[in-house]
Amino acid sequence: MSGYRQGDSGLILNEPLLWEKGKKGRCGFSMPECDVDEVSFDGELAGDGPDFPDLSEVEVVRHYTRLSTWNFGVDTGMYPLGSCTMKYNPKVNERQASLPGLAEAHPLLPEVRSQGALKLMYDLEQYLMELTGMDAVTLQPAAGAHGELAGILMIYAYHKKKGETRTKMLVPDTAHGTNPASGALCGYKPVPVPVNEDGIMRVEDVRGLMDEETAGIMVTNPNTLGLFEKNIREICDIVHEKGGLVYGDGANLNAVMGYVKMGDIGVDVMHFNLHKTFSTPHGGGGPGSGPVAVNKTLTPFLPVPRVEKVQDHYHLVTDYPDSIGRMMTFYGHFGVMVRAYSYILSMGGEGLKEASAHAVLNANYIKERLKDTFHLAFDQTCMHECVFSDAKQEEYGITTLDVAKRLIDYGFHPPTIYFPLVVHGALMIEPTETETKEDIDNFIDTLKAIAVEAKESPELLKNAPTRSKVRRLDETTAARKPCLCG
Repeated sequence: MSGYRQGDSGLILNEPLLWEKGKKGRCGFSMPECDVDEVSFDGELAGDGPDFPDLSEVEVVRHYTRLSTWNFGVDTGMYPLGSCTMKYNPKVNERQASLPGLAEAHPLLPEVRSQGALKLMYDLEQYLMELTGMDAVTLQPAAGAHGELAGILMIYAYHKKKGETRTKMLVPDTAHGTNPASGALCGYKPVPVPVNEDGIMRVEDVRGLMDEETAGIMVTNPNTLGLFEKNIREICDIVHEKGGLVYGDGANLNAVMGYVKMGDIGVDVMHFNLHKTFSTPHGGGGPGSGPVAVNKTLTPFLPVPRVEKVQDHYHLVTDYPDSIGRMMTFYGHFGVMVRAYSYILSMGGEGLKEASAHAVLNANYIKERLKDTFHLAFDQTCMHECVFSDAKQEEYGITTLDVAKRLIDYGFHPPTIYFPLVVHGALMIEPTETETKEDIDNFIDTLKAIAVEAKESPELLKNAPTRSKVRRLDETTAARKPCLCG
């Protein structure tokens, strides 16, 4: 029930479910007068109807307003999730996506009534091609992993067209978890490529693993350690010499947009995360958009329909016999495309480049200020994110999870933890370009304070968080005896 908790400042509400709040006879709306004759129902249609709670308007408004104050989001505070690029997204792009002519456009409208939407999609493809040095783009995939699947399906179709059956796909140890999954879904056995002491792939390892049975390699660049794969050109050459293709995971494009054109360094196909790099909120599972860019080699295999321009008219074309087919019923998440289109136009080429520069600067600033407090996995210049570990806190019995939980008490969303797997006890921090120096300094000072607590008062961390609505869970019991119903 609602009420106060002693010892806390302010009103702390233990909010009940609406079904628990409802009382018979309360009403929060009035139906318009019925303008048709009443009809009685018989049989299965008769009954009491759904068990909706009876609530007043103020009860409903206060319930959802209170719940909204419990959420933490990028509009609330810093969200330093590494490999997720949870950056602040300008509200002007939200406004464009909500314009009636765009928000209410139906995918089944005839082309003559969809020229504005088709032009936006066509132009967005051109901008993404320019950013990456690729030859063609599809906007159809609905998320990053969906884009990966589309890219690997095209690699599979390419080899099949040549009459080849390849069974393996090289995947670095620092890959996102979806990479080996996408390869496996397409029938390839993932072959791990280890990283060297500098956190990147060795040329000789790739040369030793790449053969005529291997379809290609999936490379995240910068990788999930936040390090640029500086051997990428030579690696691409080795893969191409054996007839393979190079897949580029564009999840970390926020570090290099405007600086690196993946097509120019040997990548054959790559996906973007518009919901990470190009301004769309993506917490809570969506929405997403994972366009795929390809070079001329793979252009015939792109999903259909494809957006084409003939003179001043835009068409959706399906007549591509080598296409892998549709990836979605219609054409992806259009609202995310509108936001990305607005973001690119408002930033311009130089603005996108500046965003990358600031993201890299902020990450290196955090790295330098914290490397004496937390163990730095790879002490070198990073890109958009840096990876620490709990090695210095182990002697006090404190783990990365304890540090992350304690950050919640200080009002910060925790960074990514225990990933990438190549770093034991990993603490991956990505500040993004949208955080101010003051907020970053506050985050750094907080982590330093937590490191002192780990030494002097470790129980504070072990019992954290203490100020959130939900306390620390018994994760062992939750995993072994999950409660999957309310």
